[in-house]
Amino acid sequence: MGKNMKNKTFLFIDGSNLYSGQYDLFGPNKYLDFLLFIKLIETRLYIHFDKIYFYASYSPQPKRPTKKQKEYLKNEAFFYKSVKSTKNVVFFTGYRSKVSGKEKEVDVKLAVDVVDFAHRDYYQTIFLMSGDADFMEALFAVRRLDRKITVLCLENKIMFKSFAFFETHIIRFKQMPKFKKLTETMKKNIHSLKLEARQTTELIP
Repeated sequence: MGKNMKNKTFLFIDGSNLYSGQYDLFGPNKYLDFLLFIKLIETRLYIHFDKIYFYASYSPQPKRPTKKQKEYLKNEAFFYKSVKSTKNVVFFTGYRSKVSGKEKEVDVKLAVDVVDFAHRDYYQTIFLMSGDADFMEALFAVRRLDRKITVLCLENKIMFKSFAFFETHIIRFKQMPKFKKLTETMKKNIHSLKLEARQTTELIP
C-alpha cells in the first residue's frame, strides 16, 4: 500500500452527465444544489469524500438563443456555480467542438485520472458518479489494483453494465426503476438511495 493513500475516498463525477440528468428531473426553474446533494449522500452512505473531482464543459451559447436555451444556460450556470463553491472540489473544464458542439476532453480526462491516481496510490476507495458505461474499462483497471469501487448514478442516467460487477447506488428522487432479467449478483449489487428534491434543490431566482 502506498504511503500517500492513507485509506482516502475519492469521488469522480461525470459532471455533464449529472447536469443533464438533474435538468431532466427538475426542469428549468430548479437546480440541484451540489453541496446539499453531496452532504446528503455522505450522510446516507456513512462516508466522507476526501476529494471530489468534477469533469464538465459549459454548453455553447448561441448568438440568438431561444427562451428555452436561455433557461437551460441560466440553470447550468447556477448548477456549476454551486459545484465550484463546494469545498474539496477540483473542477476540470473541457470544451465543446465548434463544428459539432460535442464535448471534448472531459471523458478521457476523467478515465485517465481514475486510473492514474490509483497507480499513484492517491486513494483506496473510489466512487464514480455517471451513467456512462464507457468508464467500465477504467473501473476494471482500478479493480486490478485492489481498490474498493462503488458506482453512483441518477435514476434517469443509469450505468446498467455496472450491476454485474460493482456495488451500484441508484440515486432516486421519484420512483426506483424496474429491471428485468437480473442475476443474483446484479440484485445484490443494486441499491436504492432515496433523496428528497426539497432537501437538495434550489429555485432559480
